[in-house]
Amino acid sequence: MPRSISRRSFVASCPAVVLIPGIVGPVLASPESQPPAVDPSAVGFPTQEPDLVREMVGVAHGNVARVKELVTRHATLAKAAWDWGFGDWETALGAASHVGNREIAEHLLAHGAQPTIFSAAMLGQLEVVKAFLAAAPGIQRTKGPHGITLLKHAVGGGPRSQAVVDYLTNVEGADEKPVDRPLSAEDAAMLSGSYAFGPKSTDRIEINYVKGYLMFERVGGTPRGLLHLGAFAFSPAGADNVRIRFEESAAGWVVTVHDPGLVLTARKAMG
Repeated sequence: MPRSISRRSFVASCPAVVLIPGIVGPVLASPESQPPAVDPSAVGFPTQEPDLVREMVGVAHGNVARVKELVTRHATLAKAAWDWGFGDWETALGAASHVGNREIAEHLLAHGAQPTIFSAAMLGQLEVVKAFLAAAPGIQRTKGPHGITLLKHAVGGGPRSQAVVDYLTNVEGADEKPVDRPLSAEDAAMLSGSYAFGPKSTDRIEINYVKGYLMFERVGGTPRGLLHLGAFAFSPAGADNVRIRFEESAAGWVVTVHDPGLVLTARKAMG
């Protein structure tokens, strides 16, 4: 949520005048109905509050009421984008599109979100999808957020997108699966644990095995699913160029992160 700061007393004590497009004349609104003020001294101003941007992309997966509230307060949040980790960028529209939430997608588009081939596929806009492919041959291989394929976006749109599903089913590359080799439960347990790369409490990488996937999470961050490429080398979902490797040393297990060069080495805590 955006930070709240104290306002000048005369603003706090008086109703605000709001001009609403399409309505002639001012409409009185109480101070409580107005969004909190932004602290211009905050780091990053005038860029939008990171926590608010992250929330916007998160709720765009399914919280219709909150999406509408945020867009009403900050219209440009309809274009919000967030990096969930390793460059796995997702827009609010991208979130609604890959989960098949038509109501949210249409609301975002009506308020300035930029349409994409993924939103078109989910919304069943067959001619738009065909035009994308004609203008940029091979674009069907481009993945959406988290590595989700174009065809999967169309499937998420339900019956109203069936024509797009039928079309893309016959387009080579529209549903290319990433490499994900089997990892035994025993190996997953062996790799799981807490890996330290510095002295602070947040200088930790937590590796957990959840629903058949290893999950990579910096303490305080967002868990990222890992795809096994073989020989204990992994790639985070939505970040094909990143490599996360586990190797056993005399002092125990070590994990390295290459993005694309070596950026982190962490050692598994013993005990």
